[in-house]
Amino acid sequence: MLAEERRQAIIKILERDQKVVARSLAREFNISVDSIRRDLTIMEEQGLLRKAYGGAVPIIRRVPLPDQERYSEGSLLQNSISRFAASYIQKNDTVFIGGAGIHYGMLKYLPRHFPYTVVTNSLKVSQSIREITNIESYIIGGKLNRLSGNVNDSYALEQIRRLSLDVCFITGGGITLKGFSNSSFEAANFAQAVCEVSNMAIGLAPHDKFGTDMFVRSVPIHGLDLIITDQETPQDIVESIRKLGVEVAIAPVETQGDNNSTEDCQ
Repeated sequence: MLAEERRQAIIKILERDQKVVARSLAREFNISVDSIRRDLTIMEEQGLLRKAYGGAVPIIRRVPLPDQERYSEGSLLQNSISRFAASYIQKNDTVFIGGAGIHYGMLKYLPRHFPYTVVTNSLKVSQSIREITNIESYIIGGKLNRLSGNVNDSYALEQIRRLSLDVCFITGGGITLKGFSNSSFEAANFAQAVCEVSNMAIGLAPHDKFGTDMFVRSVPIHGLDLIITDQETPQDIVESIRKLGVEVAIAPVETQGDNNSTEDCQ
């Protein structure tokens, strides 16, 4: 069997079993484990799979949720992160807010009693904040992604790199101890660029994002100053991140008596 035929067979096994084990493949194809590992390395470089301990798993490529789901009211835990994140905005700050659902959830908690500036690459976010009188808003220009409603192409990268931000709020399709990851190079590169021009980079990480490693790594864990997560995130994950020198904050759940003010969140 030619190497290319073998790799096609590996893809079929991966689609069927949702994982492959190097030793099992070596026995099936009657070749060495080192040869299988070379196959898996080549296939990972081609974007066909993601190597894992002892083998490989499929690459997760997610498309954005429909607007009615992504920009919904949000769950109690997601809102706890959004609300706590908004409390980090200070008077006269220049902040970046992206176009994920958890970013949209921040909008109802944004401070309304002092001036600051919001930069966004999201059409939805820009439309939602344009009439809030204490916020001066800027939208990054470029090619609009029809699925996400965000702008993150080369023109957007050029613009964001010319800015200086006080704080940015970043998220991704998944997060591990290596950092955030996304489904596209454009989104990943844009997120990294935003962090590089920000004095403080805050990662928004719901518990269900942990353990997911998507197609492209965006912001390494050490590129974040703070990760805000919710109360369902396992404590061992929280401690593992803290051991890497990154601060982790657990967002308190909003109680029935709370209002939309963010003054007492920190």
